[in-house]
Amino acid sequence: MYVPKKEVLDKYADVLVNFALNSGKGIKKGEVVILQVPEVAKPFLISLRRAVLKAGGNSIVQYLPDDFAREFYELADDKQLKFFPAKYLKGVVDEVDHSIAIIAETDKKELEGIEPGKIMDRSKAYKSYYDWRRDKENKGKFTWTLALYGTEASAKEAGLSLEEYWQEIIKACYLDDKDPVKKWTEIAKEVDRVKDKLDKLKIEKLHVKGEGIDLIVGLGKDRRWLGGSGRNIPSFEVFISPDCRVTEGKVRLNQPLYRYGNIIKGIKLEFKKGKVVKAEAEQGQNVLREMIKTEGADRIGEFSLTDSRLSRITKFMAETLFDENIGGEFGNMHIALGEAYKESYPGNVAKISKSEWKKMGYNESVVHTDVISTEYKEVNAFLEDGKEILIYKGGKFLI
Repeated sequence: MYVPKKEVLDKYADVLVNFALNSGKGIKKGEVVILQVPEVAKPFLISLRRAVLKAGGNSIVQYLPDDFAREFYELADDKQLKFFPAKYLKGVVDEVDHSIAIIAETDKKELEGIEPGKIMDRSKAYKSYYDWRRDKENKGKFTWTLALYGTEASAKEAGLSLEEYWQEIIKACYLDDKDPVKKWTEIAKEVDRVKDKLDKLKIEKLHVKGEGIDLIVGLGKDRRWLGGSGRNIPSFEVFISPDCRVTEGKVRLNQPLYRYGNIIKGIKLEFKKGKVVKAEAEQGQNVLREMIKTEGADRIGEFSLTDSRLSRITKFMAETLFDENIGGEFGNMHIALGEAYKESYPGNVAKISKSEWKKMGYNESVVHTDVISTEYKEVNAFLEDGKEILIYKGGKFLI
């Protein structure tokens, strides 16, 4: 089986530890990083721990066995599905300063045929854990990043050999560059330039039109655009958490979604007064609809655009982390159903109450699922001063 060279994995680990964490600044000496790494990605775990040690940090390792999830859902009763190890997980959140989670799946459809309600019940059970992490992050005391380790299963779904799949990862993450960390710092500056321009426009709402898309996204006040913070590697997107009450229209998402151990294809959504009123899929419709039934998952928490000139991702990778950042011919737009990014608020996030978040239209949910369109589209912005301008066309920002 193909395994990247040690030099490549060490560069990859260097990007995650010394750029992605701490919002593009890397970890500080003495900080604690939890490394959540599947069994198949053991070679990467070795590089990650080495990078943490060299940076003066401490690591906690969560080594996750492969092909381990299905039997749990087959055997667990209702109480076991909803079991939540509160003391243990609260201790983990209190202990760590950063998290690196590696996606490395040995079966992309491991939970196919499992009742979707069971999968969602398990996600709901862990809501407190996600809340604790978000609260610590909002106080500026915790950062995280996600990255992908190529596997035979992912490569097969993408129609590539494992070596070809890894070449796409290497290219997308600039691991073929002499100094990838420096390169990512430069990318972050360009993303900052775009999002600063968008903030200065003072946009009230966006109108997205394209093949199968006619969608209004209301941004609302007390918002700022985000991107380039290192939360995902790779990430080229510019995104915002809109007012979840002001979404209208229809959208077709042409990219397959691998989620909850299933594949969902041919997604079409219709929104009225912010809510999904119609959800269809050519495959996996029962999983899609069960997810949308989860509280808050019928509204959007994120709107995102990627400029095709910035992203080096040109191929379908069968993994949201990469597919939501694809460049290709027309860039991409994606929306996330569910949880909003609270850091889209331009003030002190830690001081905002739950009722204030709701009043501003920041969505809340245990779900945050990105659905992606790579088809041609144009995005018009309606500004506070009444003007309308075209900000994105055919995969490129015009600002």
